[in-house]
Amino acid sequence: MKQISIIVPCFNEQEALPLFLQEIDRVCKGLSEYEFEWIFVDDGSRDGTLSLLKERAKEDSRIKYISFSRNFGKEAAIYAGLEAAEGDYTAVMDADLQDPPGLLPEMIEALESGDYDSAATRRVDRKGEPPIRSFFARMFYRLIRKISDIDIVDGARDFRLMNRKMKDAIVSMTEYNRFSKGIFGWVGYETKWLEYENVERTHGETKWNFWKLFLYSLEGIVAFSTTPLALSSVAGLFFCLIAFVMIIVTIIRQLTWGGSAY
Repeated sequence: MKQISIIVPCFNEQEALPLFLQEIDRVCKGLSEYEFEWIFVDDGSRDGTLSLLKERAKEDSRIKYISFSRNFGKEAAIYAGLEAAEGDYTAVMDADLQDPPGLLPEMIEALESGDYDSAATRRVDRKGEPPIRSFFARMFYRLIRKISDIDIVDGARDFRLMNRKMKDAIVSMTEYNRFSKGIFGWVGYETKWLEYENVERTHGETKWNFWKLFLYSLEGIVAFSTTPLALSSVAGLFFCLIAFVMIIVTIIRQLTWGGSAY
């Protein structure tokens, strides 16, 4: 019997977790031909997330948890979960139900067909998001697709299911500043994209404010495009040329007038 590992990064998800556990349990019961392990990575939560996970783990052997000493960020949580996953297939999804667990059967079917190494999801709209955030998100995807060789789909989520060889390839990339959407594309492999309409959070607010998203986008651009390096090189050569011209001008002025003209 094949095993599926489901990685769920958590940061202050005390209110959302009961609903998530209820929904993921419902979906997994319909997939009785598979074994499951649910790996929750507590990313330094300051509420009762870890206590709830410890309590539920005593009641359900499928539940495993990893606890960080502080908040290291979602990327670190995803990587820790991938390292710990032992399943034949591995899924990454959020606890707030913005990643619908109901898509798992279709994702499994895609991998079982043998035609794909992963099944990934993308939102076809951004209903419920502030307009300014949606605008800059779309601009980011347009920009990075133009300046990068990797395929990053607009609206792509971290929610995906992948086979063992793809998971191992991702784990082998040990970058400190990680950009998973780029890494998923960088390692290659055949991916089937599943589209769905945006789902609002069940509880609480997003942990990603505009500034965090801006810094995250910069990490993605720097990590997966040589354009910033090329621009820096061109700028460096330009200022070197200006400096060289000014040196020549200073020498000529010195020889012609014998000193400063000012």
